[in-house]
Amino acid sequence: MAASTLLLASAVHAWEPTKPVEFVVPAGTGGGADQMARFIQGVVAKNKLMSQPLVVVNKSGGAGAEGFLDVKGDKGNPHKIVITLSNLFTTPLATGVPFNWRDMTPVSMMALDQFVLWVNEESPYKTPKAYFDAVKAGTPNQFKMAGTGSKQEDQIITVMFEKAAGKKITYIPFKGGGDVAVQLVGKHVDSTVNNPIEAESHWRAGKLRALCVMDKEKMPYPAKMTATQSWADIPPCASAGIPVDYLMLRGIFMPPGVTPEQQKYYVDLMAKVRALPEWKEFMNKGAFKQTTMSGQEYFEWLGKNEQLHRVLMKEAGFIAQ
Repeated sequence: MAASTLLLASAVHAWEPTKPVEFVVPAGTGGGADQMARFIQGVVAKNKLMSQPLVVVNKSGGAGAEGFLDVKGDKGNPHKIVITLSNLFTTPLATGVPFNWRDMTPVSMMALDQFVLWVNEESPYKTPKAYFDAVKAGTPNQFKMAGTGSKQEDQIITVMFEKAAGKKITYIPFKGGGDVAVQLVGKHVDSTVNNPIEAESHWRAGKLRALCVMDKEKMPYPAKMTATQSWADIPPCASAGIPVDYLMLRGIFMPPGVTPEQQKYYVDLMAKVRALPEWKEFMNKGAFKQTTMSGQEYFEWLGKNEQLHRVLMKEAGFIAQ
C-alpha cells in the first residue's frame, strides 16, 4: 500500500508544462530544422503526447544568433525549447556573438543530418566525378554553389570542396534550405549541398539530381524515391575522389537554469516522438542518420563537435577576429 501511494505521489508531482511551449527555430522556414520542428509539433499534437501545444517560432536573424540569444536570456523558463543545427557552433565562432552551446541545457540529439551534392536534373554532369572534374578544369569562380547562410555548414562544405578541387567556387547564401533548392530548380546556380529533406520533393519531381552524399558510407534507405533511385543508391562523395565528409546535428536544448525534472520531461517527450511510426517514416523520407543520445554522452559529443568546428572554421578563415 505504502509503495503504491508513493508511486502515485511521484506521478502526481512529475513536472509537465502548464502553458503553451515555444519551440524556437534559429533558421528560416522550409529548411531542415524548420521541417523537423514542425513535424515534431504535428506528431506531438496528433498523438496527444503533451497537454499543452508546441508553438513553432522562427528566429533566424544573425545566422540564428537571434534564436540562441533569446533562449540563453530566458533563464529558468521550462516553457521554451529550441531545435539546433550546426550553427550552434558556427554562428558564435563566425560572428563573435556572446553565446556558446553551454549557455543552454542540452536535452537530446534527435538525429544527424546528411549533406548531398545536388545539381539540376538537366545539368550535363551525371556523376559526382564529372562535376568535380568540371570545377577543377574551369576558371576560378565559374561555378556557383547555393547554400544556407554565410560562414555556416554549407559554406564550410563549399570551402572543403574548393580546396579539394584547387579552384574557387562562387558561394551564394540564402536564408534557408527551401530557398536554396528552389534556386537550383530555377537553374540560377550550378549546385547545392542541401540536406536530403530540403531537396527531396524536387528530386522526386524529377527537377534535381543527387550526385553524392558527404558521409563515409551510403545511406541505409533502399526504398525507391524516384523512378530509378533510392537514397541508398547515392554514392559517398569520397568514392568519387571528393574528400568531403560532414554530418550536422539535429538536437533539442532548453534555456539555462531549468530543473533536472523539467529537462527529463523533454528528454522523455522526445524519446516518445522517436518511438512513433511517423518518426521512422520521417527519418526515411529525409535520409537521416539515426544517431540519438542524451545526458553525459550528448554533452561530451557537443564538446568534441565544437572543437571540430573550430578547426574547420579556422581552416576556412571564418573565425571572427
